[in-house]
Amino acid sequence: MHKVKTLNKIAHVGIEYLEEQGLRVSDDVSAPDGILVRSADMHSYDFNPELLAIARAGAGTNNIPIDKCTEAGIVVFNTPGANAEAVKELAICAILMASRDVVGGIEWTRGLAGNGGDIPKMVEKSKGGFTGPEIMGKTLGVVGLGAVGAKIANAALELGMMVYGYDPYLSVDAAWKLSGSIKHAHDLETIYRNCDYITLHVPYLPDTHHMLNDEAFAQMRDGVRVINLARGELVDDDAMLRALDSGRVAKYVTDFPNAKTVTFPNTIPMPHLGASTPESEEKCAVMAARELADYLANGNIKNSVNLPKVKLDRMGVSRLCVIHRNIPRAINKILDLIGERNINVEHMINKPRGEYAYTMIDTNTPLDEEIAEHISAMDFVFRARVL
Repeated sequence: MHKVKTLNKIAHVGIEYLEEQGLRVSDDVSAPDGILVRSADMHSYDFNPELLAIARAGAGTNNIPIDKCTEAGIVVFNTPGANAEAVKELAICAILMASRDVVGGIEWTRGLAGNGGDIPKMVEKSKGGFTGPEIMGKTLGVVGLGAVGAKIANAALELGMMVYGYDPYLSVDAAWKLSGSIKHAHDLETIYRNCDYITLHVPYLPDTHHMLNDEAFAQMRDGVRVINLARGELVDDDAMLRALDSGRVAKYVTDFPNAKTVTFPNTIPMPHLGASTPESEEKCAVMAARELADYLANGNIKNSVNLPKVKLDRMGVSRLCVIHRNIPRAINKILDLIGERNINVEHMINKPRGEYAYTMIDTNTPLDEEIAEHISAMDFVFRARVL
């Protein structure tokens, strides 16, 4: 029986699914085959030799040491799109809060406690201090058109906004989900130059670190409103403060507050609420559980951040799964070892992802762990296992 360890509270529907598949799930199992995690920091985690996979119930994987996992033959999964609806709704809320000073108005109104019957008159007299522009007819720039960004772009169109979208890595599947009325921005400068609102929906990578900096703000319209529900590190905080002080940025809404941004003027810091809905947590948990269970039982990989997508229907008696470097003749060496034992290959598949590759081989006779051990000993192999 495979064992799965949970490092955070995972929605029960995800746990239920794994248990229905015959897996043992607990937060205190030793030597787990799989791990289910949400936000727990795993960079100092001591990986046991038996660990085969980590499934992140969410899209971001900055809390997981990806390279370390790959070198240890550990597949890392995430759940792209499972929380897209929740983040979309919060993004629309953020756009509205960046426009109308709803937060400031509420805080001011609560301060009227104790004024009794004078409150209605005080409200009418002072409400002008919380006015803000309507979003209809304004222009929104969506940076990143994945599962979340596409939903936001389409929703903003329905609210009467004009929308520019920028994504140099836009997939065909994602493109099909976009309205034809969304204007295609070929570069970020087009977004900065034309948009009244800018919302970020890209992963945090070395080339997106501080993508909003002094140079970026200098290209934007005065009074632009910026929403960051993606990752705090995408924005240079010091540059943002300068942009807020100068009026280049009228309002900044961030889901990633820190010691600096909580004191910034005209900033609405939120406690990372993007995926904080029961529906989102359940969808993420179920998707992560399905990915983990399929890999442990069948070796199939879907939504991995460190290895290629590979699926192979069972066509033999045994299955050999090998994570290895993507180098010439790697597959030949594996097949030679199988052939030396007079074992016939029924079906196989190999797919690369950068410097890594994944191979699955179905055979018409049973394989034993000795073969997996011999293949694992090859200098280009990270892990081999027999199913």
